Amino acid sequence: MARLKDKYRKELVPALRMALGLENPMLVPRLTKVVVNMGFGIVEKDAQKSLLQDLGAITGQQPMLCKARKSISNFKLREGMVIGAKVTMRGNRMYEFVDRLINMALPRIRDFRGVSNGGFDGRGNYTLGLKEQTIFPEIAGGTGGATEKGMDITFVTTARNDKEARELLIQLGLPFAGR
Repeated sequence: MARLKDKYRKELVPALRMALGLENPMLVPRLTKVVVNMGFGIVEKDAQKSLLQDLGAITGQQPMLCKARKSISNFKLREGMVIGAKVTMRGNRMYEFVDRLINMALPRIRDFRGVSNGGFDGRGNYTLGLKEQTIFPEIAGGTGGATEKGMDITFVTTARNDKEARELLIQLGLPFAGR
């Protein structure tokens, strides 16, 4: 079992019940999935392959390709061109990824002062943007400047509002700015 999942069940559920004043333990918010999205636009096949390998190494899962829905001539984009990739994680793999993100990747960011408070969507989900994938220890020390792209990480929770979701993420260990 993932270390963070075990900690959630044993320590965080009672702490969240106390912090949020919930009687029913089934109302305690939990993570349902984490989606990692990397949009790389129009790049060469070699750079695209490298980015897909990086995303697969970071998440431990095969990325799903995202293709353009419409052709836009100003962007030299045709319908069906691969412009990104995403991975949806659930269960133990999700908890292991969140644990690595919080304890290993985020502390490696230069001048890190916490994640933004503005990433909540009003329904209890949180999105975090990263500027480069090289902060993850799975990527061997900089894969080259041409293939360095950012990614969005979305935490999907069962929380009913942003306050509950923020409390859940704080309890999991996500360092928010100004805390």
